[in-house]
Amino acid sequence: MKKIKLHWQILIAFVLAVLYGIFLKDYVHYVSWMGDLCLRALMMVIVPLILSSIISGMTNIGSGENLGRIGLKTMLYYLSTSIFAILTGLVLVNLIQPGVGADLGFAKEVEGLAEARESFGETLLYIIPKNIFESFSQGNMLSVIFFAIIFGFFITRVPDKHRIFLTDLANSVFEVMMKLTMFVIRFAPLLVFGIVAQKVAEIPDLVDTFLRLLTYMLAVLMGLLLHSTITLPLIVKVIGRVSPLKHFKAMSTPLLTAFSTSSSNATLPLTMEAVENNSGVSNKITSFTLPLGATVNMDGTALYECVAAMFIAQAYGVELSFIQQIVVVFTALLASIGAAGIPMAGLVMMTVILSSVGLPLEGVGLILAVDRILDMCRTTVNVWSDSCGAVVIARTEGEKLKIE
Repeated sequence: MKKIKLHWQILIAFVLAVLYGIFLKDYVHYVSWMGDLCLRALMMVIVPLILSSIISGMTNIGSGENLGRIGLKTMLYYLSTSIFAILTGLVLVNLIQPGVGADLGFAKEVEGLAEARESFGETLLYIIPKNIFESFSQGNMLSVIFFAIIFGFFITRVPDKHRIFLTDLANSVFEVMMKLTMFVIRFAPLLVFGIVAQKVAEIPDLVDTFLRLLTYMLAVLMGLLLHSTITLPLIVKVIGRVSPLKHFKAMSTPLLTAFSTSSSNATLPLTMEAVENNSGVSNKITSFTLPLGATVNMDGTALYECVAAMFIAQAYGVELSFIQQIVVVFTALLASIGAAGIPMAGLVMMTVILSSVGLPLEGVGLILAVDRILDMCRTTVNVWSDSCGAVVIARTEGEKLKIE
């Protein structure tokens, strides 16, 4: 297997997992543990990787002027692409109207709705942690990123003796974490096999619901396809002045991993490796933009949340006014920023949008049956957008890339 490239290993594992889940679904518990174990190993390295990566990126960028410029470009890109994605979804869901005639008898109970409704109202407040070690242990990525950014910034403001020591320390820790993470990533085919086999085994119980929600799925998938094949490549071509197709080929492994795991955080190490080594973006850009993007740049999630909220409104026979739809757009943008880069996070954040326009939270149950499939697709778009952002920002900084 060592002679086979990782992305082919992952693809082979994915196909075998689908076959296993279909024909041996009664024995899926014998392999599902592999996915759980490998995913735990990946999540183990995420906080120290993000912390060391952002601090290293901040210190390597250099002056506060460089940091402010790159930071501004990064946030401008993230906000712009997320808004484009949401508007694409809004137009499609108004044209297709997938929720009209939906059978509400297939609604399912979803746990954690009350907690989710309260959580986003405090998201901005909780960006600043009371106890950073508590944020580390709970995996609160917004707090981790906030702390890493200000810590890295103030490293550049201390005397040279301390700055050089802390910069070298951050770079050293980052290198060790990348080595450790890439070791864990070698087991990605086992992760894919365990997770996908388990999910495929559950599909037969959801076939009827799946058929009823096919139009909704097509609306989401069409929006994701338009955003990933037209909007983002145009930005890469026009602003980045590089080949979107070459960059897509360079990103094949992390995109397959994102599709399989539904986790932009779990895919982050592969994304950083591919963007840096295959596309040629410098470490100072990748180590700042990609960890940040894995948490706050969720184009696919934002588009999905907008379409899903409109679908639920249509299913309940609620006609949202233009102003209410604008509220949906704005809330979807904020909710996508607050969503964690883990499987099903967007589904929980959906309750935020429903609350903002007065829709019943139980409506989330309408889309639960097919969410896993859409989660895989929207996570892939999230990762693709992050990588395109790194390329565009690198080019605006005058870097010469391998994909020109």
